[in-house]
Amino acid sequence: MDIRQITPAYFVAPQLDPADMPDIAAAGIKTVICNRPDPEVPPAFQADALEAAAQAAGLTFHRLPLTHQTMTPANVEQHMAFAEETETPVLAYCASGTRSTVVWCLGQAGRMSCDDILRTARDGGYDLDALRPTLEAIAAQKGG
Repeated sequence: MDIRQITPAYFVAPQLDPADMPDIAAAGIKTVICNRPDPEVPPAFQADALEAAAQAAGLTFHRLPLTHQTMTPANVEQHMAFAEETETPVLAYCASGTRSTVVWCLGQAGRMSCDDILRTARDGGYDLDALRPTLEAIAAQKGG
């Protein structure tokens, strides 16, 4: 399991295994967000299996499968609601952790400076400097 800290309350990881859930709970994580679409993985690693294991371990579980095409403002907003309105810390996972970091970055646009967003992602192990124009455009739309 490769859990990376983005903020004190938000962590990301590549694909999880249902067997990871007790260790995730023991590490202090309270909520898991699945950003991985089921068609990307075999049934044993799909959201139903992960959700059952998460709930058995006492974790809250949310589903928000994301792809490049579904990384919409509404889905970014929903992800941020899951990340901020549930018990923290939160662990979001996808194939590599990148999508879960990108959606966090997009959710911070207009709330944090682009430099701070990208530095935070980089400190967590994700070089997302190519997102700068998108983050700046979102921040400008929000008046930030």
